[in-house]
Amino acid sequence: MLSSTLFCLVSAAVASAHTIITYPGWRGNNLITNETWPYGMQWMYPCGGMNVTTNRTYWPTNGGALAFQPGWFQGHATAFVYVNMGFGTDGPDGGPANMSNPVVPPFQILGPTKNPYPGTMCLPQVPLPPNMTVKAGDHATIQIVELAIHGASLFSCVDIEFVEPDSPKLVEVNESNCFNSNDIGFADIYTLTVRASGQGNATSDAESLWYYRKHRKGGIFQYIGWMPIVLGGLWVLL
Repeated sequence: MLSSTLFCLVSAAVASAHTIITYPGWRGNNLITNETWPYGMQWMYPCGGMNVTTNRTYWPTNGGALAFQPGWFQGHATAFVYVNMGFGTDGPDGGPANMSNPVVPPFQILGPTKNPYPGTMCLPQVPLPPNMTVKAGDHATIQIVELAIHGASLFSCVDIEFVEPDSPKLVEVNESNCFNSNDIGFADIYTLTVRASGQGNATSDAESLWYYRKHRKGGIFQYIGWMPIVLGGLWVLL
């Protein structure tokens, strides 16, 4: 009974945690739950367990739009998003050899609640990676990685074929297929440098950072745990 209940809860959570590329396309549904994929396969690098599609989506040689529904596990209303690109067909299954070319800086998504939310985000002009040039007919794969607050990674991909920006093969981008939902926000990602590379004492700096994070929000409440001991000592002295 307990194992069945746990299975249902896990299945519901995984079904809620999804990333669907709504524009320009998607390799396919890797959210299904059956005897082959008991929990879906979105956590599998590089593209959530999906093979390269034989029907590629056309995308401009100077970059184009990208829209997706982030989704997340219930209880985790924030996540980091990475957008990468891989080129060519020399990798596994006729796809790219790697997906190590970032095309936009990573950013954070902000949900309205802790519940799963199917809102849509639109990046109207995703550029090519720096110093990268392509020509019409070249093949590539766009990868979206969503890093949940608890560390789980979700992978989704779309396979593209580059065409000239004025090609009639391109699907028009408008507010019906690329838009940002009002209830989902985003933020830049910043870091706090505690110790620069090659400087300082790694152990002491790490301990200082841990202590700071542990006590920065404690205020007076961090001392409540000591109250019984303090009161006991005063009683003995009296």
